[in-house]
Amino acid sequence: MKQVVIGLLGINLDRGKEGSRWETWRPSVSLCQHEDFLIDRFELLHPQRYSRLAQTVSKDIQSISPETEVRTHCVEFRNPWDFQEVYSALHDFARSYPFDPDHEEYLLHITTGTHVAQICLFLLTESRHFPARLIQSAPPSDRDRNGGIQGQFDIIDLDLSQYDHLRLRFQAEQKEARVVLKSGIETRNARFNHLIEEIEHVAIHSRDPMLVMGPTGAGKSQLARRIFELKKARHQVGGAFVEINCATIRGDGAMSSLFGHVKGSFTGALKDRPGLLRAADGGVLFLDEIGELGLDEQAMLLRALEEKRFLPLGADHETKSDFQLIAGTNRDLAQAVESGAFREDLLARINLWTFRLPGLRERPEDIEPNLDYELEQYARKTGNRVTLSKDVREEFLAFAQTPAAKWSANFRDLNASITRMATLAGSGGRITKPILKAELERLKQAWSLSPRSSSKNLDTDHTALLKSILTPERLAEIDPFDLSQLATVISTCRASSSLSDAGRTLFAVSRQKKKNANDADRLRKYLARFSLTWSDCRGDLE
Repeated sequence: MKQVVIGLLGINLDRGKEGSRWETWRPSVSLCQHEDFLIDRFELLHPQRYSRLAQTVSKDIQSISPETEVRTHCVEFRNPWDFQEVYSALHDFARSYPFDPDHEEYLLHITTGTHVAQICLFLLTESRHFPARLIQSAPPSDRDRNGGIQGQFDIIDLDLSQYDHLRLRFQAEQKEARVVLKSGIETRNARFNHLIEEIEHVAIHSRDPMLVMGPTGAGKSQLARRIFELKKARHQVGGAFVEINCATIRGDGAMSSLFGHVKGSFTGALKDRPGLLRAADGGVLFLDEIGELGLDEQAMLLRALEEKRFLPLGADHETKSDFQLIAGTNRDLAQAVESGAFREDLLARINLWTFRLPGLRERPEDIEPNLDYELEQYARKTGNRVTLSKDVREEFLAFAQTPAAKWSANFRDLNASITRMATLAGSGGRITKPILKAELERLKQAWSLSPRSSSKNLDTDHTALLKSILTPERLAEIDPFDLSQLATVISTCRASSSLSDAGRTLFAVSRQKKKNANDADRLRKYLARFSLTWSDCRGDLE
């Protein structure tokens, strides 16, 4: 195959020193001086105003390598440091050049030209607009000058499939990032692991807000901190991780905590306060239970997200802060929007990336690795290593995966359980059967008193009806109050002949207050909140 080099004219380097150009290393000319490297054709690209220099370089190449055909091409860009202009010109050349890869091998010389031009050539080769390998030349070192001025060169193939060690290294970095997000726990649940892979990709490639949903104790706060640690390790954030539970702040206290205040802005404001948004500048702000924020705070947060600026309480001048928001919630924010408790525009802004963390009951295969993790955490915290015998471990895991194990507080329940047993193990450092038996009884009693768990008793007629329509995972996402209401709606739909008829029954009182009642539309929108349709509710009755 013929060997073809494509390269830019080096305006300074290829010119050489005045009157002594043959004593100087000139990249384009010197590349053709290697006896063991035959170039059949050299495609020399140059601006129109340097045509004379291009002709000189062309003649010099042919004088030292007669077998090399030199073709000059006028590629015009007035500003060699304008990325868009340079890229467009080189792209147009690549599109118009008659490449013949079946009979010719192409090498793209990236030694000459501005750094912008070299970057553009690299990108166009990596994207295969130039079906070529890269060739980089360099002047001879001092010890090699006696051997001539041709210098040296290296050929770089951008086909990364040939470099397994690079691919494996990249995969190892990905795996390491996912381990960070999982706190080093070797989780086994396939759906959860896939979720973590997606979060890892988004965390590295996006600075847009992230919304993390899930029941209390599912690990939203811990995941948010791990996302921050991952981004910090990749040098993507330079600021701090700032966290607050929005359910703990109200009124002026909420405004002051989030946006700061100036001295004297309200009673008790004895000095200036920067606020959490300012503290998170350049870093990550985690607002747990964001659904608990008041509407005024939501409006200011939306502006801070969109414009990176906000007005502290009592201030005359705005404050700037560029942070990435991670929001956590165990509420249905879409339902909160319908009820007027949450701003629709803020929800639209924060749910670009929405991830739902499953509860512990949805990940039974992950209880064992989390058991080991909690024991390790206890050992680090107290300095006492605690173990379980094989039969105690098996008995605990068997119970943990039965319907009797509600895990209503999810990983908080698991953490508390392991901490209690490890503490009772004492100096012996071993969780015995009596300790396990007492702990299981304690858990059963606590869960039997929990209104949350009793409200989800699957023996009721209502939940049996819901189970015939919704998956267990979807049921677990719905609040007990909504479950009861939804079951009533579905029962009414099954007893009605049409969507309008069901709507008239369900909204018999409130419809009297509306001038133009559209019961069917109201019912349709209500069902849509749970991703249900009239046909879904009717089941096999139609």
